[in-house]
Amino acid sequence: MKTDLNYIKKLIKMLDESGLAEIEIEEEGCKLKLSKPRPKITQAVQQFVPQSIEPPQAPPIKETERKAEIEEEKKEELKSDKIVEVRSPMVGTFYKAPAPDAEPYVTVGSKVKKGTVLCIIEAMKLMNEIESEVSGTVVKVLVENAQPVEYDQPLFLIEKD
Repeated sequence: MKTDLNYIKKLIKMLDESGLAEIEIEEEGCKLKLSKPRPKITQAVQQFVPQSIEPPQAPPIKETERKAEIEEEKKEELKSDKIVEVRSPMVGTFYKAPAPDAEPYVTVGSKVKKGTVLCIIEAMKLMNEIESEVSGTVVKVLVENAQPVEYDQPLFLIEKD
């Protein structure tokens, strides 16, 4: 193998121009190994990231933050001492009527007495009637029909007589 500098320079140039990362030549008992430094992963990734991608404008609202906002809105509605919040006593599915084709137990504006059935919450295939604890007028229904509810989740707002 030639050990002259021009021969080695030609090999280096060939390696740079090729897609190879490494070349090894063995001639007449001499061994020559040339290799390119490997690019760092961060450099390679930066080359493939389009420049037009913009970071999100605002981070998404966390579920706990949203729940806190909802609770704050409800507190505003409850400023009057006459408003009572009816809460779910269990986890389950909220139903506003005894059957899919039946009229709802109550709607906004319905007059209720203590013990009036407001809705059903299905839990483990058992239908639990939720009754009003006060007499008054239904001001707001806070849950949609057939929606899951959590324990202690507000269901209705009732203005006491």
